[in-house]
Amino acid sequence: MKIDFDASKPIYEQVIDGIKKQIARGEIDPGDKLPSQREMAKEIQVNPNTVQRAYREMELLDLVETKRGRGTFIKDDDKVIKEINEQMAHAAVKRFIDEMISIGFKKEEVINLLKEEFERRMEND
Repeated sequence: MKIDFDASKPIYEQVIDGIKKQIARGEIDPGDKLPSQREMAKEIQVNPNTVQRAYREMELLDLVETKRGRGTFIKDDDKVIKEINEQMAHAAVKRFIDEMISIGFKKEEVINLLKEEFERRMEND
């Protein structure tokens, strides 16, 4: 996993976001085992305590489950995956709309730009 660290957000949250993105892209499937906390820390070059916190938070979010002696696994629950995809989609749309408003676009202009881009992509696919 690669993380482009952002100083404005705690690292453990960025680790969680990175795992959520991997799930959304289908790189990690429900039931898959995550690397051990030490392996993950070494891979992304952060303190093992940071990864431990990320794993603990993901457990509280019901995203993963730890099986004693076996490791940490992505919950095998399609509902969880659907929620992750919806949350990520809403966040991306919000960022996009905020940016468009900040550069002066009005609602109808944004909608028209989106329609044009979708049509262009449909022609090219």
